[in-house]
Amino acid sequence: MPPDAAAAPVRSAGAEPSRPRSGSGGGVVDRRGVIVLTASHVVDDLYQGAVPALLPFLVLDRGYSYTAATGIILAATVLSSVVQPAFGVLIDRRPLPWLTPVGLLVAGVGIGLSGIGDSYWWTWSAVALSGLGVAAYHPAAARAARAAAGASAQGMSWFAVGGNAGLALGPVVVTPVLLAYGVSGTPLLALPAMAMAVFLLAVHRRTQARAARTAARRPAEVAGVDDWRSFGWLTGLVVARSVLYFGLSSLLALYVIARFDVEQAIGSATLATFLGVGAAGTLAGGWLADRRGRLFAVRLGYALALPGLVVLLMAPDWPVAVAAAALLGVGVYLPFSVQTTLGQEYLPNRIGTASGVTLGLAVSAGGAVTPVLGVLADAYGLAWAIGGLLLLPPLALAISSRLRPAAEPAT
Repeated sequence: MPPDAAAAPVRSAGAEPSRPRSGSGGGVVDRRGVIVLTASHVVDDLYQGAVPALLPFLVLDRGYSYTAATGIILAATVLSSVVQPAFGVLIDRRPLPWLTPVGLLVAGVGIGLSGIGDSYWWTWSAVALSGLGVAAYHPAAARAARAAAGASAQGMSWFAVGGNAGLALGPVVVTPVLLAYGVSGTPLLALPAMAMAVFLLAVHRRTQARAARTAARRPAEVAGVDDWRSFGWLTGLVVARSVLYFGLSSLLALYVIARFDVEQAIGSATLATFLGVGAAGTLAGGWLADRRGRLFAVRLGYALALPGLVVLLMAPDWPVAVAAAALLGVGVYLPFSVQTTLGQEYLPNRIGTASGVTLGLAVSAGGAVTPVLGVLADAYGLAWAIGGLLLLPPLALAISSRLRPAAEPAT
């Protein structure tokens, strides 16, 4: 059996160790570094948000079935699900900071290429290339963000909210471009990635030097014991959230358009509401985690997601559906950055691996399930596909009951 928290100090079941505030040595934060990484995360995850936003255009303009459309989501995630944890293991052995700008650039170029070919498999392959870029970006950037934020859950939540903001911006950026130029206008979407990659390369040396100075101001930490058992349960929780997130992000706009007979813009606005409110939910999760504990924030999120799904399915009109999307944004995103921080605390000696799994599975495992939801939607309707997601919040709550507080590192 791998070493786990049995070697850690015994605590009561409901208690969590106190966390350092920003004024303590362990809480010294490189704010500029966090800002730069957060900005890059906005741009990188814009390309994840772009994929669900492409689906209504592909369905309406190219006549894709729901199964084929959700297969595009699988393309964005199938490589990430395998490669991203491998990148994490590699980064634990040898830091590769250049993966951050290069991965971001590949993510943007893949989406840029997705609309210029007419065949389904061209689009599928281009989106898969974008997913490979995302896989390269996340472990390297998350490791750097952890170094910049230190022990602060709030600091890591700012990095995470950058990704959430990027996901929310996906529909906002994609919709007007494709309404104006059609699906063949996707090359314009690669421009933000190109600009940000150049910026990251330009500031790389200053960012590394500032990170070293910040680390020197923190008290030295004695590496803790890797708690693989808790990390295993956390991985199950991350998978459940991933399926819930991808199911909603893939089908929400299509559901609103089909059920309420509204235009693409309203469907995209509903998706943007889910993702935009989710960004605020991520910040709230970090704030709650620092004050009420990591596990409290995680469990509250999944407790809110269930009524959000019920209201969405029972909504009498599209404004109520938008309100339900907002509640779902809070519920699905409240645990997001907290789960990443928990993973890094469960595996303090393998930050890259923890980040690769918690961020990698968060953006990939659900994508592998979305084609199943697409088949269900084609056979029985979108309401049945979204209704299937009702199983996930109770499952996530049950898994979260198996988690235990992470051991506090010695200093």
